[in-house]
Amino acid sequence: VERGVMVTEDEINCCVGLGANPDRDGFVTLDACIMDHQFNCGSVAFLERIKHPVSVARRVMEKTPHVMLVGEGAQQFAVAEGFKLEPQELSPDAKKAYEKWLQNSKYEPQINRENVENKGHGPFAPSQIDGEWNHDTIGMVAIDSHGQLGGSCTTSGMGFKMRGRLGDSPIIGAGLYVDGEVGACTATGQGEDVIRVAGSHSVVEMMRQGYGPELACRKIIERIVKIKGDDVKKIQVAFLAINKNGVVGAYAIHKGFSYALKTNTTEKLIAAKSWFS
Repeated sequence: VERGVMVTEDEINCCVGLGANPDRDGFVTLDACIMDHQFNCGSVAFLERIKHPVSVARRVMEKTPHVMLVGEGAQQFAVAEGFKLEPQELSPDAKKAYEKWLQNSKYEPQINRENVENKGHGPFAPSQIDGEWNHDTIGMVAIDSHGQLGGSCTTSGMGFKMRGRLGDSPIIGAGLYVDGEVGACTATGQGEDVIRVAGSHSVVEMMRQGYGPELACRKIIERIVKIKGDDVKKIQVAFLAINKNGVVGAYAIHKGFSYALKTNTTEKLIAAKSWFS
């Protein structure tokens, strides 16, 4: 799950990683987390100038007594662990998008700008939907040949966000949760609304009660829909889950969320069901 999301972190475009759209002050800040089947987990947030935040999150998990490091402290830890400080400059695409945004300086979340997740057994190629890259957040949940679960999540957060804004992606229980006896879940979309319901943990708890992955995801989407009322039309949230038997399911508020499924014999893109069809 670390190597899988690193594929997208390596890309230089307006999506995940250092090539992503900046915050409203012009700085790219990255968040990531990782978790295994034994509740070991690590997370970094508000991390600047480090190419692979998910790998730093893994080091936090394996080499510190903590779960989360943020900001300057996370960067100091990464450098101490041998990670290279990259130049603080915007990619050509991000610079163009930022300059366009500055003309109005108006922040409006766009549905399905953060919507491709991945479940599988290895690295994957990010997909393109309707001509627009749709992976500001990449989450991966996987099961190995021994039935052990793992998950990761990495993001640049919402483009042109307020400086210091943190979404759900690096928060264990919100953007990602893994319980080796039950299943794993990762989230995408408007992070504030995933945090409100402890989204990924809530989905796993639904699976613990006996719901299949898709229905478990739907139950928590329904909870968000109820909370948001009419405002739900303006946001997108989606969950992707896998249970301990390897059954996969996903559900979103709006159509347009797709995820890549990879097994030893299959590799395909699947459109998730949604509350609004």
